[in-house]
Formats: sequence, C-alpha cells, structure tokens
Amino acid sequence: MTYSIVARDPISGAFGIAVASRFFAVGSLVPYIRHNSAIASQAFVNPMWGVEGAERLRKGECGALVMADFIERDAGQANRQAHLIDTNGKCVAHTGALCIDWAGHVAADGVSVAGNMLAGPDVVDDTLAAYLDNSQLDFAERLLIAMQAGEVAGGDKRGKQAAALRIHHAQDYPVLDLRVDDHADPLSELRRLYAVAHERLIHFAQAFATVENFSGTTDRTELDQSIAKREASRRRHGEESQSFATPL
Repeated sequence: MTYSIVARDPISGAFGIAVASRFFAVGSLVPYIRHNSAIASQAFVNPMWGVEGAERLRKGECGALVMADFIERDAGQANRQAHLIDTNGKCVAHTGALCIDWAGHVAADGVSVAGNMLAGPDVVDDTLAAYLDNSQLDFAERLLIAMQAGEVAGGDKRGKQAAALRIHHAQDYPVLDLRVDDHADPLSELRRLYAVAHERLIHFAQAFATVENFSGTTDRTELDQSIAKREASRRRHGEESQSFATPL
C-alpha cells in the first residue's frame, strides 16, 4: 500500500526517506532515521521494525543481520516490507511473500526503493532511475523528483492520500520533516510544504544545535539577513508565498 525511497546523500552524508501511500498519515509510521543510518517499515506495517531497527543500526549493527533477526522473530514477516541503509552504507531489503502485488524492491549504491500494492514494477524502477538521473540536484529535490516519477508510473494502485519527506544531517533529529496526512494530491502538497520550508525553516536549520556544538548559533543576525534576502528575491521575481500562515 506504499512506496518509499531510502537514500544517503553522497555529498553531505545526509540520510533521507520519502514515502507516499493511499494510507492516512503514512509519514508517522514508515520513516525512521538516525544520524548514520535509516530504515523504512511498511506493508502490513510493524512499527517495531523501525523503532528497534533504527536504534540497532545507529549503534553499528550490520543491516543484514538486523533484518534477518526481524524476519526470524516476527510471526507476521510474510506480510512485512522493510528496507534500510546501515552505517556501512549497505542497502538491505525484505519483501514478504504475502505482500500484496505488485510488491518488490530495487537498490543501487546508497539508495533503496521498495513498494507494495503498486500498479506494477515500473513504480520502483522509475523512482530509482529518477533519483540516479538527477545527481546534480539538491538531495531533497532528488527525493521529491524520484517520488513523482513513481507516481507517474502508477504509484499505489488504490490511489493517493498521504506522503512524507524526512532528512537528517548528521544528527538524530531531522532538519526537514514534512508530512501530508490526508490530501487528494499529497506529493504536490508535499512540494508546496517544501517551498514554504525555504521561506524560513531551511535558514534556521543552519543554526540548530548539534552533538558537537550544544548551543548551536545563538546570534540570529545572519539568519535574519538570509531570510530577508530570500524574501526580497522572491518578491523581485513576482513569486507569491506558498504559505497559508497569517501575514506578518
């Protein structure tokens, strides 16, 4: 009932997961990311694969061994689908034998795509191809373009409802965590939210505290200047704000 992409940006080292489904609030259940690894749990979802898997991967366990352990322990494994990238950059995936057709997974260096209850194999194939063909783009943009390619190929065969995009930059919290829980065109709405994020959030994310710098950036002068510059550029080009927020 879902397709998703799990990837590691070779330039920044960031980990990201994007997902779409004809299932309400899919972004609350599928993506789990830490600073050094990522896992997506889907199909007849078992959230513990994500919760436990994320922590075990963060600590450096081999992804193949973690997946094998879940398959052995979970009596419902035939209904589960999951895929991951571990701390060694290895992609591992499981598509249970009872996942509803079409179901399957594909991978390349640093990226994995998996889906179930899809229109056909072109959904995962085209998602992966679009990601690989756009290496010159920003990481988040690549993920969005990849997901749109999967949608054009048929996506979830039941239709559309929800989508999400989550990205971590070397920390256990996300710098970008966007969710569309219930929408007629969730990927388009996700892109609108991505545009809104660039109005202020993306700028402030540069100042967030890190494990290495507990205080982060405490002087917001440069942040305010960056936001003002972006706002001036938007108005100069006649671009309307994509936000529904009350005007300042």
